[in-house]
Amino acid sequence: MSSPHKNPVDLWYGAIKHVENAPLFSSPKLPTGATDTGMRIAIQGEPGSFSHEAAMKMVTDAIIVPCSLSADVFAALQEETVEAAVIPIENSLAGSVSEHFDLLLTHDVKVERETLLRIRHNLIAISGATIGEIDRVFSHPVALAQCRQFLANHPRMEAFAFYDTAGSVKQLVELRDHHAAAIASEAAAHYYGAQILQADIEDRPENFTRFFLVRRSKDAVTDPKANKMSLAFSLENRPGSLAAALAEFSALGTNLTKIESRPVHGKPWEYIFYVDCQIQSPEEGSMAIKALAPHCAMVKELGRYREAQ
Repeated sequence: MSSPHKNPVDLWYGAIKHVENAPLFSSPKLPTGATDTGMRIAIQGEPGSFSHEAAMKMVTDAIIVPCSLSADVFAALQEETVEAAVIPIENSLAGSVSEHFDLLLTHDVKVERETLLRIRHNLIAISGATIGEIDRVFSHPVALAQCRQFLANHPRMEAFAFYDTAGSVKQLVELRDHHAAAIASEAAAHYYGAQILQADIEDRPENFTRFFLVRRSKDAVTDPKANKMSLAFSLENRPGSLAAALAEFSALGTNLTKIESRPVHGKPWEYIFYVDCQIQSPEEGSMAIKALAPHCAMVKELGRYREAQ
């Protein structure tokens, strides 16, 4: 129970400092059906998170290794304490996860697969709590933003940002707080023994997140049926360089499905461009990279993989 001498919100946020300083979990609880011979996959967040769900979708016997920060995920991969990582790269409502683009660029890794996960948000509380008791709701800021209408319809409930969707359920159960709830996945409710007070509370049902399965470059296997490629490139600082680079894709008949820019750290007003494109053959992908080279200061292939449906 919450201490009468301490603000209950302060009790919740006491968990954040612990998480920021926490090491990688070296011996996570195995998901149902997993064995100790499965692929070790790092995720950012707690067991029961959407990243956990996506990892199990892609590798059904995976051993999930939760990490507190995205940088820890890539460190675990680089240090070979895990075989792969599963990271969210883009949400259909919230947009791209910019930090993960930067981490893909700065590590010697390749995207091996992608998948799409339908995001369903649920109001979760400890067993025995009722929706009328809830006056505080905790979750990741993106999840809270995707449930604005539900929260507006329940003005008694004050929203608080927390480090992780599943982590908010974990903290809820540890504190046994009858007046608090979390917004997270159904899997998180089951994993931590909590109850769903109301399901599917997201504003829009067209809510999908795209996830990448990432491996060390030396271990990555390119799908022979790969029809999509992700690239990062920076341009020579001269007029028309971006238009010239994009014209190379057009000349090859290569269809761009995504392009966005990210600032280069330490170099104000210089940018890295990230591109996803559909390719008809491995040769087309190689030709696109070769055609870009004269226009670019840097070109890095982030991976070739089969497009998720």
